Amino acid sequence: MREWTVTTSSPDETRELGRLLGRFITGATAILLSGELGAGKTCLTQGLAGGLGIPDGEPVTSPSYTLMNHYRGRLDLYHFDLYRLSDPDELVDIDFAEYIYGNGVTVVEWADRFPGLETEGLRIEICYGEGESRNVRFRALGKDGEEVLAHLARRWREKGECI
Repeated sequence: MREWTVTTSSPDETRELGRLLGRFITGATAILLSGELGAGKTCLTQGLAGGLGIPDGEPVTSPSYTLMNHYRGRLDLYHFDLYRLSDPDELVDIDFAEYIYGNGVTVVEWADRFPGLETEGLRIEICYGEGESRNVRFRALGKDGEEVLAHLARRWREKGECI
């Protein structure tokens, strides 16, 4: 599966989608997030952290001012926020390549600010829907991303059928 779009009805459901995604990730993965301010990028990442086994008591927050937060779980999570960066050279200054091509799960908020940023994994765009709902569009980049996305979509549909 290369693309899949789902609508979540609340921040809690967006977190649950992220948690489920985290459970299907088994190795190094890059997740490139885009969406307007407040659309749910950090919310999805909070769920992802839970699915990666990061303890519930550890706050997962957007690294707007620190640029990157590191969390330890079943797999290390490197959470970047590129909102305050404007030049690709700044990515070199923060050793970004070590993380995006490294051994953990690298989540990049505001990845769309750097159009040349393409790597295998998942590209996720979150858009406002009605009320608290969000439209979440996944695009797999590479074979591993396609496998994770296929598992996620199948399990999410099964979850909906059980309600």
